[in-house]
Amino acid sequence: MIPSFLPIFIMFHCQCLEHNVMVTPCSNIIGSGIFISPKGVLEHAGSVGLSLIVWMLGGGICTLGSMCYAELGVTIPKSGGDYSYVTEIFGGLVGFLLLWSAVLIMYPTTLAVIALTFSNYVLQPAFQNCLPPYIATRLLATICILFLTWVNCSSVRWATRIQDVFTVGKLLALALIIVVGLVQICRGHYDALRPSVAFEFSGDPSVGQIALAFLQASFAYSGWNFLNYVTEEVVEPRKNLPRAIYISIPLVTLVYTMTNIAYFSSMTPEELLASNAVAVTFGEKLLGIFSWVMPISVALSTFGGINGYLFTSSRLCFSGAREGHLPYLLAMIHLKNCTPIPALLVCCIATIIILCIGETHNLINYVSFINYLSYGVTIAGLLYLRKKRPHLHRPIKVNMLIPISYLIFWAVLLCFSLYSEPVVCGLGMVIMLTGVPVYFIGVHWKNKPKWIYRVVERVTYMGQKLCFVVFPQEDPSETEPLTASKVND
Repeated sequence: MIPSFLPIFIMFHCQCLEHNVMVTPCSNIIGSGIFISPKGVLEHAGSVGLSLIVWMLGGGICTLGSMCYAELGVTIPKSGGDYSYVTEIFGGLVGFLLLWSAVLIMYPTTLAVIALTFSNYVLQPAFQNCLPPYIATRLLATICILFLTWVNCSSVRWATRIQDVFTVGKLLALALIIVVGLVQICRGHYDALRPSVAFEFSGDPSVGQIALAFLQASFAYSGWNFLNYVTEEVVEPRKNLPRAIYISIPLVTLVYTMTNIAYFSSMTPEELLASNAVAVTFGEKLLGIFSWVMPISVALSTFGGINGYLFTSSRLCFSGAREGHLPYLLAMIHLKNCTPIPALLVCCIATIIILCIGETHNLINYVSFINYLSYGVTIAGLLYLRKKRPHLHRPIKVNMLIPISYLIFWAVLLCFSLYSEPVVCGLGMVIMLTGVPVYFIGVHWKNKPKWIYRVVERVTYMGQKLCFVVFPQEDPSETEPLTASKVND
């Protein structure tokens, strides 16, 4: 049930933790983002035409980044994605900061956004003339997170079935939107898409606002690097990684662009910006008595998306704990179910906290800024590795113009995003930098007082008893306590 960005047509055989169960991960780029990001992209782009350009260019940028990740994935064949590559190239501190930001910001915030999208689409039909109550959306989102955390803690097989079944929801919703939109266009309903109208700006566009539009779109494209989190388990990565890139990202870009075109075939820009659930508004205008299909389909999509992100976040915690950058309790799995209960609980708690303090579109800017920051550091690592170890065997070697082009776009995007939203983006950087003292105290400082080791060992032992978890390794030498309890008293 390891999520990846592959289209449903391509299946890779992976192995879930220590389970001897071979599974086939389904697509993960196409998720809740396309049902919520169009509003944010249009708001910052200022016109229909520019927003469509942002969607198309966003897919192109993802293609450049994923090609760089394909080279890193086969050159450094470790699971863990960005974190493993940066740790290998730049050392422990930079790798830890990426891990720290992912555990505290990226995954919990993404889960919070998807859960809020789920609750908004479920509740919107009951509140057609107003926004759903704040408390109701947060409560339903929390219940969803808690339930799926319980499922992932209980059984890998259950979580796998949910991921496979609920993928149908997102495909049904998008197929329905695109088909109905094309029918509308064939009937001549495309006034908002005429070039003379599409590029009428609601205000003077600025580079900063366009950068924020890209951040909103990037949330919908997030997931293109997830296969790198399980590189060790991909069959024939040298062949399958590039294949996944060349098929999936152009396909996703086409689907996203066509979906937005379909939205504008039936809604004016003002109606789209006023909608709290774009696909629901689309269904109410065009599907008549079958409008109920849309919120159900989107709810299924987001439900499956939460399920997939929960597993991926636990896999990252596992990689970090294995390297000694996170408490070793997070690398443990349930004795019978083989599920990473401690890692799932940490992600669940962090997500619920963020649910209570954030607004959806600000959260998207927040997480997308940190995501792009991580992508840029990782791809800069590719260039550094080329210079530092030029003779290293690289089964896949991309042209140097690809990472350089990506980094130029990356630098411009982040600088103008920080200028336009200094509080939101700056807060993300501050939280990331708080990992510096944590790293030096928790990881780099080896000769800690013995009482600290005893406390850590005690907490680890209590966590093991509470969650009924053990280290997954079968080698007895690896299952010994990894704290410094072996230091002579």
